[in-house]
This record gives sequence, structure tokens and C-alpha cells, in this order.
Amino acid sequence: MTTDTTALSPRDKAEILAQALPYIRRYHGRTMVIKYGGNAMTDPALQQDFAEDVVLLKLVGMNPVVVHGGGPQIEDLLKRVGKKGEFIQGMRVTDEETMDIVEMVLGGQVNKDIVNLINQHGGKAVGLTGQDGNFIRARKLMLPNKDKPEELIDIGSV
Repeated sequence: MTTDTTALSPRDKAEILAQALPYIRRYHGRTMVIKYGGNAMTDPALQQDFAEDVVLLKLVGMNPVVVHGGGPQIEDLLKRVGKKGEFIQGMRVTDEETMDIVEMVLGGQVNKDIVNLINQHGGKAVGLTGQDGNFIRARKLMLPNKDKPEELIDIGSV
């Protein structure tokens, strides 16, 4: 998180950097995958801090890759179109119509917002979806029923 450092003495700033240096050395040149959840995206101050932190990681030589959620944003659009999100054992049930909405929200709204936010803070972010160039290929996975392990539940296209 970004903190106002103007009140810190030069000695305190040097101490903070000295503490961070072993981590910067250890992870320099490494790719870091950051999960940015939908609920963390709802607070504007946290959004700003997140973007600044991603840019800082790149500036100190790391390669941040952001993988994001968007549950609250998906739920908002589902409500607007008169559809209620359904969950089984914490997993969203995603029929064809819901998948269209999920793709629209995640690729068309959330992803672009994150890219713009990082770029506004000096980064050079690019957004990708799993559909870009068949970047992600998946197969259907049936969810074991926690109450009846021998029974499998079809939760659609998750």
C-alpha cells in the first residue's frame, strides 16, 4: 500500500529501503502472479494503492502479472438484466447466458479498468483474456458433491 512518506526522516526512509532490499534482490527478474479479487476493487483508495504497488514492483525489477476477479461487478450486471447469480458449494453456476455476461464484465469492463489504472500510475499494462488467441484452454470439470462424494455436480462453464 502507498503511504505518505513526507513525514519520515531520511534515516527512517533508508531503514525501510534496507529492509526491502533482500526481497528486491531475491525476486528481481522473477514473475509474480498477483490475484486481485473483485471485492478489493470496490474501494477507490485501495484501487490506487494497488496500481501504485504493481508499478513499484515493475520499477524494482519484478514482472507482475495480475489475475483478477470481478464477482461484485458480475453480480451487479446480472441484477440489472434480471438474472440472479447461483452458487453451489461456493462456485458460480455458469450457464451460457451467464457466461456471456461474465465475459463482458471481466474482459470488457474490469480488465480495461485495471489496465487503465496501472497505466495512469506510470505502468505499461496490457490486458488479455483467456479467449485472446486461445490463451487459455479448458475442459469441463465436474464438482464433487461435498455431502455425497460419489455424486458429481455440473456447474456449467466455470
